[in-house]
Amino acid sequence: MLAFLFTSPGPDLVEIGPITLRWYGLLIASSVILGLTLAQRLGDRRQINSDLIGDLAIWLVIGAIPAARLYYVLFEWENYAQNPATALAIWQGGIAIHGAILGGLLAMLLFSRRHRISFWQLGDVVAPSLALGQAIGRWGNFFNSEAFGRPTDLPWKLYIPLAQRPPSYTQFEYFHPTFLYESLWNVGVLTLLLVLFFAGARNRLPLKLGTILLVYLIAYGAGRFWIEGLRMDSLMLGPLRIAQVVSLVQMALGGLGLAWLYWGNRSLPGSSVRLSKRKPRSFLRG
Repeated sequence: MLAFLFTSPGPDLVEIGPITLRWYGLLIASSVILGLTLAQRLGDRRQINSDLIGDLAIWLVIGAIPAARLYYVLFEWENYAQNPATALAIWQGGIAIHGAILGGLLAMLLFSRRHRISFWQLGDVVAPSLALGQAIGRWGNFFNSEAFGRPTDLPWKLYIPLAQRPPSYTQFEYFHPTFLYESLWNVGVLTLLLVLFFAGARNRLPLKLGTILLVYLIAYGAGRFWIEGLRMDSLMLGPLRIAQVVSLVQMALGGLGLAWLYWGNRSLPGSSVRLSKRKPRSFLRG
């Protein structure tokens, strides 16, 4: 019988004099780099200039990471009200994936309008990178001993140090490794999106623009809704788990979008915008 006991070595990766490198920061940086590489490879398949994807990556980081932190801080403001400066300490953890998605989509929309290109074309290329980044980034919760689930005695379980346990659960040592559940779920979402992408690229499936991004919204939302029900640290709005509410909205929007595309036999607004063939000036060049 499979048995995995996860025990975090701590949030710090290495200390170099007064500088401390943290696992959380390393994982975020790795997510960005690997996600950019994947998006550029997929963009090549759709004749999208790699410099354009590189510029988009800057917009996505600027839009997603601050939005993810702001989203989290707003719903946890009582923990930051006495010392607001700690709201900037993103390396200590505390970012919300849904905030990152909202901020990233807004940044991509502004980018697409600025460059007069198809938002949906970009979305189909970027969506697999989102799933990849989330699969990697969730391990930051493991190293920080945060975002875990209810107590469990399953063969796969996560040890949480006493200082990180909720006050009413100090007698328990092992909890659901929800970081692992979501990471594995995102690997599955990534696989699904890549299968759709390459099947469409080879004309094995008649996919319309926007399909891959809409499938991502549904697939990720479904997994997050289930996993969020296991967690004990959910951001709340009254009796509601915000992540579950947002996941339901996300799934509904994705489903309505697919219905519009295939049952209604229409195109999504902005799908007819052509990608510019001009090679953009890239901020990533030497």
